[in-house]
Amino acid sequence: MATKTFVKIPTKTPRRAATVKRAVAAKTPAARKVAKAAPTEIAKPLSGEDITRITQLGKGSNSIELKLSIPMAGHRATVKSIGLDPVEAQPRQAFYFDTPDLALNRAGVVLRARRIQGGRADSVVKLRPVEPDTIDPELRRSAAFKVEVDVMPGGYVCSASFKGVCTGKEVQEVADGKLALSKILSKEQRAFFRQHAPAGVTLDQLVVLGPTLLLKAKHQPKNFDRPITVEVWFYPDGTRILEVSTKCLPEEFFNVGTEFKAYLGDHGIALGAKQEPKTKTAIDFFGAMLRQVAG
Repeated sequence: MATKTFVKIPTKTPRRAATVKRAVAAKTPAARKVAKAAPTEIAKPLSGEDITRITQLGKGSNSIELKLSIPMAGHRATVKSIGLDPVEAQPRQAFYFDTPDLALNRAGVVLRARRIQGGRADSVVKLRPVEPDTIDPELRRSAAFKVEVDVMPGGYVCSASFKGVCTGKEVQEVADGKLALSKILSKEQRAFFRQHAPAGVTLDQLVVLGPTLLLKAKHQPKNFDRPITVEVWFYPDGTRILEVSTKCLPEEFFNVGTEFKAYLGDHGIALGAKQEPKTKTAIDFFGAMLRQVAG
């Protein structure tokens, strides 16, 4: 498991990385600010206009993912109610890459690498939000490219992503500054990045945000006819996000959405809490840590 919080690519400043680790352990003001930002207000239900828009986006998408994040106070009860065995969960590490001032995040570009138990890993360059009908048809022909709509209480977003395969060792070497980030991205991913990154931003300018440790488990409920995914993301300040999700084809959205809502309700899982997106939380957290150390 990696011990560094974030480093530059390439890096010759291990002292700075150590400073970051101490800052995390001490829960700096930036870290405490992020921790206190956990939302407690209620998410607004999707409107009829929202549903119409999701349906429109779905027509040009490969799939729709229905997501629900659970407030921390309900994590234990949720896992118990679902009947999930935590021992079966797969540990992973998520690394995000951005400029020190998070220029990619502001432009709607997400670059992530993920280490997976067993030595596997993957990388992804994601753009969001997108309009499916504006995407180059040539991109749509690639098996590594997909368009998906994420739907959660109070909101939705359509994204396009280019996925690549690498090894866990390579991702760790990138995080350690021993390997260039470009080495774990395919030619197509690099082209996609150059097309959508802000002007002047190159892969060599990016820093590592993370890693964030997470546990991921697939579960087949007895009273729901499709698999669900449960993820728990652990942040260095002790906060965590638990997300329950399932996927469906765009044309299945209404039926699966209704059934998924009923399944969650039957298990006493609250649907109204404001959502905490995993990626945004990780980028905001480590971005704050980066600014704290730089300042």
